[in-house]
Amino acid sequence: MITKQQKQIASTLKELYNDSKYDMLNMMKGAAKSVFRPMHPLDFKDSYLSISKEQGVGLVQLIKENHIKNVVEFGTSFGISTLFLAQGVLETGGSVITTELIESKAKQAIENFKKAGVNSHIEVRIGDALKTLKNHDNPIDLLLLDGWKDLYLPLFQMLEPNFHANTFIYIDNAEMTEVKAFLRTIGQNQKYQLQTKFGGKVVLATIKK
Repeated sequence: MITKQQKQIASTLKELYNDSKYDMLNMMKGAAKSVFRPMHPLDFKDSYLSISKEQGVGLVQLIKENHIKNVVEFGTSFGISTLFLAQGVLETGGSVITTELIESKAKQAIENFKKAGVNSHIEVRIGDALKTLKNHDNPIDLLLLDGWKDLYLPLFQMLEPNFHANTFIYIDNAEMTEVKAFLRTIGQNQKYQLQTKFGGKVVLATIKK
């Protein structure tokens, strides 16, 4: 039986995905600025940059099947991926910490979480993730990397002491050049096992048993 809260999440996600259909123009405007200078996160302040619905369903399944409770997300954007994470931890009694650099996006995400009725399960940290997550000292069951690609490696290295034998690292945009470089680096560490998913768009890293 679908609960009222699940209906709220589904309704909010439907609205956000409908809005994101018209996102291509914002993406093109942001990318066009790279002709004159390197791209910056603020170039995409109006862009959703969301995961697919298929990925979202897969995240919920991953959380439920592995009884994941402590989730950390890098790259909230407008909160689509975060809502899927919240949907998962509602089943396991967990919570989500998510961080977003752009304040306007973070504030809109918070409103989306309220609309979905899950804001009490999500802690939003606004600012540079290397600062907002610097003193994180709790175990991480799932780390979702979906923010600015140059920060994947330093964030991974900073949070690595919080990993444990059953930690999952979900790496989005794995087909991008910067992320490929990150994957080569962690792939050289025999501690980690990498599994490609969603046609190469995602890599799931786990610790070898």
